[in-house]
Formats: sequence, structure tokens, C-alpha cells
Amino acid sequence: MPEPTSGRRTFAPVVLLGLVSAGLVAIASSRPWVGSNSTGGARDASMTALDTGTRYPLASAISLVLLAAWGVLLVTRGRVRRVFSVLAALAAIALVIAVVAAYVTLPDSAQDSYDQLMGRGSPDAGFTGWFWTAAVSSVMAVVPAGLAVRLAPTWPEMGSRYDAPGASATAGEQREPGTDQDLWHALDEGRDPTDTDRRA
Repeated sequence: MPEPTSGRRTFAPVVLLGLVSAGLVAIASSRPWVGSNSTGGARDASMTALDTGTRYPLASAISLVLLAAWGVLLVTRGRVRRVFSVLAALAAIALVIAVVAAYVTLPDSAQDSYDQLMGRGSPDAGFTGWFWTAAVSSVMAVVPAGLAVRLAPTWPEMGSRYDAPGASATAGEQREPGTDQDLWHALDEGRDPTDTDRRA
């Protein structure tokens, strides 16, 4: 059975990379992306400006959506898992677009903040390490999300014993094992897939 073996082998690394990259972007997005290298008294004013014009909330929101999608991918199966793998891919792409948009718009936004708070511009303001962390992580996030779209159907799934109480019982009574995967699900649920007398 090469397919299930391959699916089991790729499941953990892909999901781990997806969670780590999304988590890094979520952390980096909550930090200032533009800062000033000035020292002395100007430093205090520039630190105040970080809270007004140097963050990009859209990227933070998208990164949380991406994290949530990976969380759902871990505990679902079938079509729901496929839908959320596509959602993760779309969120990862949207995250890259958001970082590019921030690269274009944030310097002007930060400049306006410095102008208002300091009464002058801050020519030495530039992107912080948090921005570059988010930029690299957002590009990394696209890779596992794309792999999830392709590989999710082959990944191992949680047994239906983890479903809501009552739902798995009725589903188990009505479903007759037909494929190898159904047989394994039946065994996972504690049922004998060869016992046809129980279906009455």
C-alpha cells in the first residue's frame, strides 16, 4: 500500500512546517514592521510612533486564519479536510500579498506617523527584523499549504470515535465497509467489519 505509507510519511512534516510558518507570521505581525534607527531623545518619540503607523493588522488577521485552517486540518477528514487545505493555500497566498502590500505602503504610513508625532520626518526609518521574519515565513507558508491541497486525500485520518457522541454510532450502523480504508475505520471504531449480523 504505497499511497497510505507515503501519506503517513508526509503528514507530520507538512503540517509541522505549516503550523511553524503560520505561527511565525502571527508573532511577527503583532510586532512593529517599521522602526527608526535614531538614538537619543528621538528614540522615545519613534517608539511611540511604532504603535500608530508601523503595524499591518491585515497580515495578523490572515495569519490567524491560516493557523486556524491548519488546526482544523489536524482533526478533520474527507471533504472537510480538502476544503480547509484549499482555504490554507488561499490564506497563505493572501499572506504573501499582504506582506508585499505592507512593503509598498508601510513606509509612507510610518513617515506620516513620525511627521505628526515629531513634527518632522524620520529619514532613517526602515523595516525591522520582524517584517523580514514575516516576509520569509509567509513565503514558506505557501509550500506546506500547496502540498496539503495535493496530499490531504492520502493523509491518515482520525477515527470516528472522536466524533460527537451518537454521530459515530449511527454512521457506523448505516455504513457498510467497502474499501480497505473503510475496513480500517471499522477496526478503529472497535467493530468487526466482517460481522454482517450486527447490521439489522
